[in-house]
Amino acid sequence: MSTTQLELLRKYNVPGPRYTSYPTVPYWDTTPTEAQWIERVANSICGDTAGTGASIYIHIPFCSSLCTYCGCNMRVTRNHGLVMPYVETLLKEYGMYLERLGRDSLLIGEIHLGGGTPTFLRPEELDRLIDGLLSRATVAKDASLSVEGDPRTTTREQLEVLRRYGFNRISLGVQDFDPRVQDIVNRTQSEEQVRVVTETAREMAFRSVNYDLIYGLPLQTLESITATMDAVVRLKPDRIAFYSYAHVPWIKPSQRRFTEADLPEGDAKRALYELGRTRLEAAGYVEVGMDHFALPTDDLLLAAKEGRLHRNFMGYTPAFTRPLIGLGVSSIGDAGDAFVQNEKNLQQYEERIQKGELPIQRGHLLDEEDCVLRGHILKLMTRLETHWDGAHDYTPFLDSVAPRLEELRKDRLLQADGTSIRVTAEGRAYLRNVCMAFDARLIRRAPATQLFSQTV
Repeated sequence: MSTTQLELLRKYNVPGPRYTSYPTVPYWDTTPTEAQWIERVANSICGDTAGTGASIYIHIPFCSSLCTYCGCNMRVTRNHGLVMPYVETLLKEYGMYLERLGRDSLLIGEIHLGGGTPTFLRPEELDRLIDGLLSRATVAKDASLSVEGDPRTTTREQLEVLRRYGFNRISLGVQDFDPRVQDIVNRTQSEEQVRVVTETAREMAFRSVNYDLIYGLPLQTLESITATMDAVVRLKPDRIAFYSYAHVPWIKPSQRRFTEADLPEGDAKRALYELGRTRLEAAGYVEVGMDHFALPTDDLLLAAKEGRLHRNFMGYTPAFTRPLIGLGVSSIGDAGDAFVQNEKNLQQYEERIQKGELPIQRGHLLDEEDCVLRGHILKLMTRLETHWDGAHDYTPFLDSVAPRLEELRKDRLLQADGTSIRVTAEGRAYLRNVCMAFDARLIRRAPATQLFSQTV
């Protein structure tokens, strides 16, 4: 990195949200009642004049081993006796939504199986889950049906079940190919294992294969990132999520297996990303939004070029869908003007479903200011620009945004004219910092302790 790049990194590398939502989860303060939540979901469905359908996120919490970098809600187990009762509980929760919405089925534009490890489920367990869901749903044209897979546990038989039901995207958790890094984060898998799953998915006509990679993991070096990118380029996935490792041991104690001394931080961490980005771009990938890359033929890049790119709790998606209904322990739902999150404890989640209650643990009802600012942050995260020129996209808080962006403007990380913002190519690395200037709740109530990972 150049001297100027290093100076900017040191200046702007501060704790900040990733903005998969606004307000961000730590600032949710008005949990909706079940009736309020269902009303917001129903209104969102009725507002779907384009017929794009709802999104369904299904959380599978089970993992056969603990990856020590992981920040997800998960449960390490080898007991498959837990799976079918959980599947039946998921289907009961979905049925409860249909009942409360007064519907026999839903139009669905997106399904995502996340975790945890969705491929912990055996083929017959996946079959029961997906059949039970889709038997009471209509899948929209061009719907995105995706699953997260662990290359160590994903089999041809599982992929056959998924493909039979129309699943067309798979995201493989790769993270890093270096043996030393894999060992310290307790996730050892070979390039051959990843290749087999990738090629099997392609044989079955999955439309897109994504790899999740992480930079900033313990023991990573420029040499290890180079080797990892060499392997990725050989395997040629359609898209890549190249995430910054979020070191939050105060939230995830498993991250204490290694220490800060093992972690590349600051300049060294950013150098890993820049090397990876350069390598991917040389191989024909194009950067999309923040932390994502795609080949020119992939839907994600096409959506970005056409202004259709969307972002929700599942990350970047090629089409706008709403509401997002989260099923399963810790899942998050989004009705546009309301959020909810399910119980994080598996037993409490299942007990509330058995009692006939939607298992809402917390949430937030967005006020008028929240909704306006959410729209601007979403545009920045997906289009790298936003502007306001009318009552529907204005709130008085916007009058205070320009002074907070002045340093970024002077550093040529964005262009601004008072009512519009455009992030420059150099400013993409600081996109979270730009969004923080629009975050009224963060600005009014700065946290007394660190809540977020570093922005760069």
